[in-house]
Amino acid sequence: MVAAIAAFIAVPTLALAQDAKHSFKMATGWPGGPLMDIGAKAFAERVDQMSDGRIKIQVFPGGTLGNALKVTETVKNGVAEMGHTWMGYDWGRDTTTVLFGGYAGSFDSERMLHWLYQAGGVDLQRQYRDEVFGVVSMPLFIRTAEVFLHSRKPVRTLEDMKGLKLRTAGSWLDMAKDLGAAPVTTAGGDVFPMLERGAIDATEWGTLWEDIAPGFHKVAKYLIIPGVHQPVAPFDLVINKDAWAKLSDKDKTLIETAARLTTFDSWLRIGEEDAKALDVYRKAGNEVIELAPEVQYRTREIADAWADKQAETNPWFAKVLASQRDFERRWANATQYRNVKVRATATQ
Repeated sequence: MVAAIAAFIAVPTLALAQDAKHSFKMATGWPGGPLMDIGAKAFAERVDQMSDGRIKIQVFPGGTLGNALKVTETVKNGVAEMGHTWMGYDWGRDTTTVLFGGYAGSFDSERMLHWLYQAGGVDLQRQYRDEVFGVVSMPLFIRTAEVFLHSRKPVRTLEDMKGLKLRTAGSWLDMAKDLGAAPVTTAGGDVFPMLERGAIDATEWGTLWEDIAPGFHKVAKYLIIPGVHQPVAPFDLVINKDAWAKLSDKDKTLIETAARLTTFDSWLRIGEEDAKALDVYRKAGNEVIELAPEVQYRTREIADAWADKQAETNPWFAKVLASQRDFERRWANATQYRNVKVRATATQ
């Protein structure tokens, strides 16, 4: 009888332990905009909903809890339990980060999603971030191709790139130099004032829709597309390992599911909003310029050569690059069985 009562008491006690309450701080690299609204904040809201309010995540704007470009460090050191960042910001420590964050040699966002969630990319990301940076990591938010530049000067050709002072981040800092540009990097909140006062000639930041909010087009007349420097940009949820260890297996799965759903939602939302955004710029008086083919071809050549060089001395880079190139070869003929030719009509 006593044993039966003890067993009865133990069941709800175990359930309570599994359904513990948690309160986390999330550091971000963003002052606002879609990266906050449909990325970090949307994730926090989804976790709250899925956990029936047991798991609360307080999202802080970039720079509040630490350097906006060093969110990974802030999380590892326990200043915040979670962080939302772009992994490429950590490229100075290990260039492998840009393979997960996107660079000029990446495939498009649809293929990146397939590689991440169906071809082993998420597992590689988890292993890599754990081994090299000491944090738990998974995708959270993804962009389509970015705007190449919001520029105070027209940029079409390789000649136009020479000496151009542009703001960027990650591996494009190196590659842009090979195109003749003079790149610098800075946190997102500093970009607009630098562009406004002419400290830089041009900037890249986000996609067509994302760039409406910061208003770069108000101080830079020219909109340069396509984003050959960044055909895709998955973002990164980083979690302190001690905080992660406190979660039950059920709650770990909840966090992973919420991050995955938020990532797919961001892709769908940005894709639709980008389709509308060109009209916004045209009505605002911006001139839309498409890069000359020579710039687009040269960019990919530079990116492939850069990646090959990294792989020679970095085992993790070589491992991830091989996985991505295997995937790319597997999808090489996808356009043949996916794209259907139609004649242009008056509505297109």
